[in-house]
Amino acid sequence: MKAIKKFFRFDNIGYIFVLPAFLYMMFFVGYPIFSNLMLSLRDVNMRNIKTGIQPFVGFENYVVLFTRDSVLTDALINTLIFTVASIVFQFIIGFGLALILNKTFTLAKPIRGILMVPWMIPITVTALMFKFIFGTDVGILNYILNALGLISENIDWLTNPFTAKIALIITNIWIGIPFNMILIATGLTTIPKEMYESAAIDGANKLQTFKNITLPLLKPTIESVLILGFIYTFKVYDLVWVMTSGGPVNSTHMLSTYSYKLSFEMFKYSEGASVANVLFVILLFVSLIYLKVVYKEERT
Repeated sequence: MKAIKKFFRFDNIGYIFVLPAFLYMMFFVGYPIFSNLMLSLRDVNMRNIKTGIQPFVGFENYVVLFTRDSVLTDALINTLIFTVASIVFQFIIGFGLALILNKTFTLAKPIRGILMVPWMIPITVTALMFKFIFGTDVGILNYILNALGLISENIDWLTNPFTAKIALIITNIWIGIPFNMILIATGLTTIPKEMYESAAIDGANKLQTFKNITLPLLKPTIESVLILGFIYTFKVYDLVWVMTSGGPVNSTHMLSTYSYKLSFEMFKYSEGASVANVLFVILLFVSLIYLKVVYKEERT
């Protein structure tokens, strides 16, 4: 009884409020992660999932995937290329739009609202829309290029390995621009206008002001945008699955889509779980970097 009273003291009240969220995370997040890890250490497939005889194989699934399965390596490379290319262009375009829309002019707010539409549309809808745009025979893009005389025959955008990757990257760039724009625009509002006025009085031009005031003061925002963008983009699934399903010939598989294919199309549940764990470890590492950056910024 004394132990219970001691736990409910005023200085422990914070733990009591955190407890429900902790239990929720342990049940809905912690248990699935642990279960997936244990699944990857066994040999579970369509033949033995009903019998319950699922031998423990340790890290054999990981060894097989990394040494004998070239698709996993391709999926990892595709995911990295897709993520980096998307983030670079999303950030550059979003940064430029944020700088423009941070100015005071008549249509600034309506344009900012319109530019948020790609972020608000469900990704599945966006994927279907761009799948139609990049279609071979009835695609809007081929129709426009033909009308302008830039091509003589239709381009197989989504059935060619190289152009399919380009199409996916372009689609994801279109989706992610508003995210970058709104966060950077929010960061710009935290910079005191007096600093720009002082710089103008001292004779600094726009380039010097941008280099010595805007960029340094936006550093925390830029770091957050890039790291969060990496996390959101690296785990892409629905966009790729709707547009290409990992094809043609597994050339556009990402880690997430390949994990799905192994688990629910090839019924190699343990190997699918192993790929998912590879994705989890990479994102965990990036998330720890993000937390370290945030903690460092808070201390300074």
